[in-house]
Amino acid sequence: MQPKIALITILTDTIGPMVRFYRDVLGFRPLGAIDEENLSYTEFESEGVRFAICPRSILAQFTGHASFSEPTRGQAFELAFPCNSPADVDVAYAVILEKGATPVQAPATMPWNQRTAFFADPDGNIHELFADLPKQGG
Repeated sequence: MQPKIALITILTDTIGPMVRFYRDVLGFRPLGAIDEENLSYTEFESEGVRFAICPRSILAQFTGHASFSEPTRGQAFELAFPCNSPADVDVAYAVILEKGATPVQAPATMPWNQRTAFFADPDGNIHELFADLPKQGG
Protein backbone atom coordinates (compact mmCIF):
# COMPACT_ATOMS: atom_id res chain seq x y z
CA MET A 1 0.00 0.00 0.00
CA GLN A 2 1.04 3.56 -0.69
CA PRO A 3 0.23 6.18 1.96
CA LYS A 4 -1.73 8.20 -0.58
CA ILE A 5 -5.45 8.96 -1.01
CA ALA A 6 -6.65 8.12 -4.51
CA LEU A 7 -10.44 8.38 -4.05
CA ILE A 8 -12.79 10.17 -1.66
CA THR A 9 -16.32 8.77 -1.65
CA ILE A 10 -19.15 10.39 0.26
CA LEU A 11 -21.60 7.73 1.42
CA THR A 12 -25.22 8.82 1.68
CA ASP A 13 -28.80 7.64 2.09
CA THR A 14 -30.00 10.61 -0.01
CA ILE A 15 -28.18 10.18 -3.32
CA GLY A 16 -30.36 12.53 -5.42
CA PRO A 17 -30.02 15.67 -3.29
CA MET A 18 -26.34 15.00 -2.71
CA VAL A 19 -25.45 14.51 -6.41
CA ARG A 20 -27.44 17.61 -7.37
CA PHE A 21 -25.79 19.65 -4.59
CA TYR A 22 -22.23 18.79 -5.58
CA ARG A 23 -23.05 19.25 -9.28
CA ASP A 24 -25.38 22.27 -9.24
CA VAL A 25 -24.29 24.19 -6.13
CA LEU A 26 -20.57 23.47 -5.93
CA GLY A 27 -20.02 23.04 -9.67
CA PHE A 28 -18.42 19.59 -9.88
CA ARG A 29 -18.83 18.06 -13.34
CA PRO A 30 -19.93 14.41 -13.41
CA LEU A 31 -17.83 11.92 -15.32
CA GLY A 32 -20.33 10.61 -17.85
CA ALA A 33 -24.05 11.11 -18.22
CA ILE A 34 -26.38 11.13 -15.22
CA ASP A 35 -29.75 9.38 -15.26
CA GLU A 36 -31.82 11.76 -13.09
CA GLU A 37 -34.49 9.07 -12.59
CA ASN A 38 -32.04 6.41 -11.35
CA LEU A 39 -29.22 8.21 -9.56
CA SER A 40 -26.60 5.93 -8.12
CA TYR A 41 -22.81 5.94 -7.73
CA THR A 42 -21.60 9.17 -9.33
CA GLU A 43 -18.01 10.17 -9.89
CA PHE A 44 -17.01 13.77 -10.53
CA GLU A 45 -14.08 15.49 -12.20
CA SER A 46 -11.68 16.58 -9.51
CA GLU A 47 -8.05 17.57 -9.94
CA GLY A 48 -5.66 15.61 -7.76
CA VAL A 49 -7.97 12.97 -6.28
CA ARG A 50 -10.98 11.03 -7.58
CA PHE A 51 -14.23 12.15 -5.94
CA ALA A 52 -17.54 10.27 -5.83
CA ILE A 53 -20.90 10.02 -4.09
CA CYS A 54 -22.32 6.57 -3.42
CA PRO A 55 -25.47 5.24 -1.76
CA ARG A 56 -24.61 3.54 1.52
CA SER A 57 -26.75 0.60 0.36
CA ILE A 58 -24.31 -0.16 -2.47
CA LEU A 59 -21.30 -0.37 -0.17
CA ALA A 60 -23.36 -2.46 2.26
CA GLN A 61 -24.17 -4.86 -0.59
CA PHE A 62 -20.52 -5.31 -1.54
CA THR A 63 -19.06 -5.47 1.96
CA GLY A 64 -21.84 -7.19 3.89
CA HIS A 65 -20.88 -5.04 6.87
CA ALA A 66 -23.61 -4.64 9.50
CA SER A 67 -22.79 -1.00 10.27
CA PHE A 68 -24.59 0.11 7.10
CA SER A 69 -27.94 -0.89 8.62
CA GLU A 70 -27.43 1.69 11.38
CA PRO A 71 -28.36 5.35 10.81
CA THR A 72 -25.48 7.75 10.30
CA ARG A 73 -24.64 10.00 13.21
CA GLY A 74 -22.71 13.23 13.34
CA GLN A 75 -20.17 14.58 10.95
CA ALA A 76 -17.48 12.14 9.87
CA PHE A 77 -15.52 14.34 7.45
CA GLU A 78 -14.98 17.87 6.17
CA LEU A 79 -14.00 19.01 2.68
CA ALA A 80 -12.08 22.27 2.30
CA PHE A 81 -12.35 24.22 -0.96
CA PRO A 82 -9.59 26.73 -1.77
CA CYS A 83 -10.37 30.18 -3.13
CA ASN A 84 -7.95 32.44 -5.01
CA SER A 85 -8.09 35.31 -2.51
CA PRO A 86 -9.75 36.30 0.76
CA ALA A 87 -12.28 38.39 -1.21
CA ASP A 88 -13.13 35.32 -3.30
CA VAL A 89 -14.19 33.48 -0.11
CA ASP A 90 -16.90 36.10 0.45
CA VAL A 91 -18.06 35.95 -3.16
CA ALA A 92 -18.06 32.16 -3.36
CA TYR A 93 -19.95 31.89 -0.07
CA ALA A 94 -22.69 34.24 -1.31
CA VAL A 95 -22.95 32.33 -4.60
CA ILE A 96 -23.28 28.86 -3.07
CA LEU A 97 -25.81 30.10 -0.49
CA GLU A 98 -27.87 31.58 -3.32
CA LYS A 99 -27.74 28.19 -5.08
CA GLY A 100 -28.91 26.29 -1.98
CA ALA A 101 -26.02 25.59 0.40
CA THR A 102 -26.92 25.80 4.08
CA PRO A 103 -25.04 28.61 5.86
CA VAL A 104 -23.05 27.61 8.94
CA GLN A 105 -20.61 30.50 9.51
CA ALA A 106 -20.16 33.57 7.36
CA PRO A 107 -16.67 34.43 6.09
CA ALA A 108 -14.33 35.48 8.88
CA THR A 109 -10.63 35.94 9.52
CA MET A 110 -9.39 32.92 11.44
CA PRO A 111 -6.47 32.69 13.87
CA TRP A 112 -4.69 30.28 11.51
CA ASN A 113 -4.24 33.17 9.01
CA GLN A 114 -7.03 32.31 6.60
CA ARG A 115 -10.31 33.84 5.50
CA THR A 116 -12.75 30.97 6.03
CA ALA A 117 -16.50 30.33 5.69
CA PHE A 118 -18.46 27.21 6.59
CA PHE A 119 -21.52 25.70 4.89
CA ALA A 120 -23.39 22.39 4.93
CA ASP A 121 -24.46 19.94 2.22
CA PRO A 122 -27.91 18.26 2.18
CA ASP A 123 -26.74 15.52 4.58
CA GLY A 124 -25.52 18.14 7.07
CA ASN A 125 -21.80 17.63 6.47
CA ILE A 126 -20.03 20.91 7.20
CA HIS A 127 -17.41 22.03 4.69
CA GLU A 128 -15.30 25.14 4.29
CA LEU A 129 -14.19 27.70 1.76
CA PHE A 130 -10.79 29.25 2.52
CA ALA A 131 -7.99 31.46 1.29
CA ASP A 132 -4.67 32.24 2.91
CA LEU A 133 -4.28 35.80 4.18
CA PRO A 134 -1.20 37.83 3.26
CA LYS A 135 1.66 37.26 5.71
CA GLN A 136 2.07 40.03 8.29
CA GLY A 137 5.42 41.76 8.81
CA GLY A 138 8.74 40.41 7.73
